[in-house]
Amino acid sequence: MTEETITLYEAIGGDPTVRALTHRFYELMDTLPEAKRCRAIHPADLAESEEKLYDYLTGYLGGPPIYMQKRGHPMLRRRHMVAEIGPQERDEWFLCFRQALEETVEHEKLREIIWAPIEKLGHHMQNKE
Repeated sequence: MTEETITLYEAIGGDPTVRALTHRFYELMDTLPEAKRCRAIHPADLAESEEKLYDYLTGYLGGPPIYMQKRGHPMLRRRHMVAEIGPQERDEWFLCFRQALEETVEHEKLREIIWAPIEKLGHHMQNKE
């Protein structure tokens, strides 16, 4: 018997799941009244933001390093300094991401594995009180 190691990207279903996750995330951000402050710090057209998050999550979860190939090192905090991200914006981002994750990734344990570093990252992105 051999055990095969797979990435989170593969475990959650690969490209279709990452696409569904990012699409649902921005759909929620765009429509939930509880996410209005987070939505307000994004451009009117969310297509480019969705593409960037898709690219980033694809590589982050162990898929092809699309983001790095297109844009170089993510340097996420530096790239987000143009937006004022306080506790409310951060928590609204969390709300949308967690709901999108729950709706698109079927396996609870995989959601937990993905959520922990995402939550840590979200706190790191906060740049105002």
